[in-house]
Amino acid sequence: MELNDALYMRRAVRDYTPASVDQPTVTALIDAAIQAPSAMDEQPWSFVVVRDKALLERISTEAKAWMLKSTPAGLLSHHFQETLGNPNFHIFYHAPALIVIVGKSEGPWTVIDCALAAQNLMLAARASGLGTCWIGFAQGWLNTPQGKAALQLPAGYVPVAPIIVGHPKAWPQAHKKNEPEIKWIG
Repeated sequence: MELNDALYMRRAVRDYTPASVDQPTVTALIDAAIQAPSAMDEQPWSFVVVRDKALLERISTEAKAWMLKSTPAGLLSHHFQETLGNPNFHIFYHAPALIVIVGKSEGPWTVIDCALAAQNLMLAARASGLGTCWIGFAQGWLNTPQGKAALQLPAGYVPVAPIIVGHPKAWPQAHKKNEPEIKWIG
C-alpha cells in the first residue's frame, strides 16, 4: 500500500475478529514506529505489548472505574458516564493486542516524540491490513502506580499511547474532514 493510501484510509477501528496478531507482525509495527523523528534524536520510547486477555480485561475494568472516580463532576459527558459505567463495555474492544508506547523519561518533548512514533505505528498497521485505535480511556489509569505495575514499568516511565491492534471485522467508512484553517504569511 502506498503511503498516501494509508494516510487517507486509516481509521479508528473498534470491532475486531478474534484472530491474534503474531509476534513478527508486532515487531515490524514497532520497527516502523521507531523510524519516527524525535527531538535531539533522543528516541525516548519503550514499548509494552499486551496480548494476555485476562490482563486486557483487568486493565479495561480498572481504567473505566478510575476515569469515573477521578474525573471532576461535570467534565464527563452523560454519554461517557453511561459508556464507562456499562460492565459490558470493553475499552479495548476485545482487540487481540495492545501496544503501549511509553516515554522513558518526562522530558519536554517525550510525549510529542511518542505520539510521532504512534502515528508511524498506526500507518504501518493500516498498510499491513491491520486496524488500530488509540485508547484515551486507558491513559490515565496506566500512568498510576497500579497501571505501571500492570505493565511492569519503572516509576519514571510515562505511558503515552495505548494503541490496540487487530484484524478488523470491517473497515469504518471515511467521513468528510473539516476544511483546514490556513493562514498564509508572505
